[in-house]
Amino acid sequence: MKRALFTIPLCLILIGVMVTSFVLMGIKPSSSNISQAQKLAEYTKPAVVRILGYSVVGWQFNNPNDPEVEAILSQLNYQSVVGGSGSGAIISSDGYIVTNAHVVEAAQMEDEDIANAAFDQLVTIMADYFQVDYETAYEYMLTYTQYTEIQRVIKVILPGGDILDGEVKSYGAPVNEGKDVAVLKIEGKNLPTLKLGNSDNIQNQDNIWVSGYPAAADSDLLSPDSSLVSSMNAGQISATDKKTEQGSPVIQINAAATHGNSGGPVINEKGEIIGLLTFRGDTVNGQEVQGFNFSVPVNTVKEFTNQAGAKNSSSNTDKLYKEGLELYWGGYYDNALEKFEAVQRLYPNHSEIKKLITNSEQRAGDSKTLWSDYKTIFYIADGVAALLVILLLVFTFAFKPKNRPAPAVAAPQIPPAPPHVPENTIPDLNNDGKIDVQDIILALQEQQKKQQKKDEENDS
Repeated sequence: MKRALFTIPLCLILIGVMVTSFVLMGIKPSSSNISQAQKLAEYTKPAVVRILGYSVVGWQFNNPNDPEVEAILSQLNYQSVVGGSGSGAIISSDGYIVTNAHVVEAAQMEDEDIANAAFDQLVTIMADYFQVDYETAYEYMLTYTQYTEIQRVIKVILPGGDILDGEVKSYGAPVNEGKDVAVLKIEGKNLPTLKLGNSDNIQNQDNIWVSGYPAAADSDLLSPDSSLVSSMNAGQISATDKKTEQGSPVIQINAAATHGNSGGPVINEKGEIIGLLTFRGDTVNGQEVQGFNFSVPVNTVKEFTNQAGAKNSSSNTDKLYKEGLELYWGGYYDNALEKFEAVQRLYPNHSEIKKLITNSEQRAGDSKTLWSDYKTIFYIADGVAALLVILLLVFTFAFKPKNRPAPAVAAPQIPPAPPHVPENTIPDLNNDGKIDVQDIILALQEQQKKQQKKDEENDS
């Protein structure tokens, strides 16, 4: 067993090495220092877009004797723009987007309706400029003005700055007419996306977040790039069973929202879309009252994505981006950098990647080691260690040394034992039933007689 004194401790050391390697490989990046709201904001930001839906109406003025009106029309480039802006969310890597129908309504109306809306806008401008009542301006402009063309435009502005044409693939109706949902399509691949949830599972007081591009956040004091950054406001679900006058279900929420948020995603704690913001509560004394906003349930939205043939699918961009964020938040900057660079190769105009790559490079010196990257080396080392343990155990217990026979030792000569003299050799000579002194005396006398007789025989 002398071998075991060496091999057993060595086996224990090798087993300890194997256990340590498995522990190191099992360590995962921890982002416990980042709140759920912060994570959701970063996860969702790249997939929330600004949408412009409008129509451009061209005018012709037929009174050459009115240079003032002609001058105003010239300043307007003989055009009126009808429409507005809203928000939306990319739901597929190939460019399907969900938003409100009313966000793109101005590009969907009939020509006559568009022209009437644009003409009303033009009349209001003239009435204000010439300080006349609306009816007077209306009659005058109706006499001398006619529209020449209508151009419908839908533009989708991505967070990375790209401005792309949007095409309506399915369309409901503005909120006061029906289900306020539209599905758009832009050209693209490997786009960031958001997942559609299930609005049947929502409960009152569930935490939610509203993401989008509120007009109130657009300020002349901000840089142009700031218009590409979406806002996110937190809140809760206030009611789940409300409906519009047309019978369409809506979800009431208390998160702050305003013009421009329309069509923006309402997100649950899992980062899933559970609705699209659609309208606000009534004003009180002409003032907006926050905390009373409504959204179209996502299950209603799915009716239109199905019509459009849109599949809610994530991309490798999403996967790599989220993995990179988890590594970055955990302090594994070198590993995060690899993920972010992979995202940039897939989708170069990702809104967050350049900043994250720069930050990761700057913090590379403080990067932690991600041991799971060395799995192959650990597996090889563990395999070698396991083989050594087996060999050492076999060497210790299976191959015992043969015992050599001890040299023969001559047995000692033992002298023969003297003849055994039985006890009680003196007979009961006096026949009294016991051996006593009398018997000994008689025996001695008998022995003396025999000796005398023997001596006499020898003398003769």
